[in-house]
Amino acid sequence: MNIKPEVLDELLKGIKTQDDLAGPNGLLKAITKALTERMLEGELTHHLGYEKNDPVGNGSGNSRNGKSRKTLKSEQGEMELSIPRDRQGSFEPQLVRKHQTRWDGMDTKIIALYARGMTVRDIQAQLEEMYGVEVSPGFISEVTDAVLDEVKAWQSRPLASMYPVMYLDALMVKMRHEGRVENRAVYVAIGLDEEGQKEVLGLWSSANEGAKFWLGVMTELKNRGLRDVYIVCTDGLKGFPQAIESVFPQAQVQTCIVHLIRASLNYVSWKERKSVAADLKPIYRAATAVAAEEALAGFREQWPKLKVIADLWQRNWERVIPFFQFPEEIRKVIYTTNAVESLNMSLRKVTKNRGSFPSEEAAFKLLYLALRNAAKNWSTVQFWKEAMAQFEMIYPGRRDAARAA
Repeated sequence: MNIKPEVLDELLKGIKTQDDLAGPNGLLKAITKALTERMLEGELTHHLGYEKNDPVGNGSGNSRNGKSRKTLKSEQGEMELSIPRDRQGSFEPQLVRKHQTRWDGMDTKIIALYARGMTVRDIQAQLEEMYGVEVSPGFISEVTDAVLDEVKAWQSRPLASMYPVMYLDALMVKMRHEGRVENRAVYVAIGLDEEGQKEVLGLWSSANEGAKFWLGVMTELKNRGLRDVYIVCTDGLKGFPQAIESVFPQAQVQTCIVHLIRASLNYVSWKERKSVAADLKPIYRAATAVAAEEALAGFREQWPKLKVIADLWQRNWERVIPFFQFPEEIRKVIYTTNAVESLNMSLRKVTKNRGSFPSEEAAFKLLYLALRNAAKNWSTVQFWKEAMAQFEMIYPGRRDAARAA
């Protein structure tokens, strides 16, 4: 829409400072108020079917009946509006709805601040400082709670029949559970779909992981439509391999190599970390499982005082060696759970400002909003086309079978 220069010149008479233009009592706020009230009058005219003071309205059975006052919170501060009424009380304005107390843009702003990890008190101070709007903590909670239905729908949404690769990891979040604050694990599952796009499949919370818990998670994923997974990358979660294999018997469970490296370096002084990390590399960079086992034996001989590290790899060997059956294209995809770890890093940033959450529901609300923000920057996984071509050769017919199931 183009506004004539002469109209703009008239509007800008007397405007000398930024505050005159966009301040609490500035031109932009006055224009917004005037246009809103003009549009509300237009809505009432449409509702009644005749213009103001038009004789057609005589004896129509309904007419204008003054105005009521309503205060809306907005990014321009609080705005008092005159809302026209009709005598029958049947007028339902759409621009400013009955019982509405804020502009829709205000909700979007509050949710955006909340999703970035700001506490309710921080948001309250930010809105007052930036827009001169005073809102209560309860008001902010009411706005963000509107997301809860969306969270529930997301958590139970149907899934694709096939995710070739699935990563699973956890972060610790303090939340109130059954009357007391607990440090609970929140597990995040990320699937790579057939196009190589990342998708968070769900969030689950548990105080104690185990086969029964993971069986419930896998069963839920299957009930939502997932029929097959080629490879599941985990950090060695207890009970998880048995659960995944009982629900998806053809799936290959792979221990995250990076988790093993990090766990190994926990046994090493800072001075020796670089050397030990370099000597572990021949194990996971080996061409075959046999060559990797020889490299592990070599590490054991080279570092006799670090027998604990060699034993750690040996204990996990059954879940490490599947990695070696795959060509380089697939190894680059399943080498690590970094896809989910980088996401967890983003989630930790938004939870660190809170001592604890009053409930699991409150924690999931924030985590969901943070996930939604993070997903905007996701792109297709590198080397995916090559990896899918290899998957088709290694697992012939399984993709079509999952679609038909």
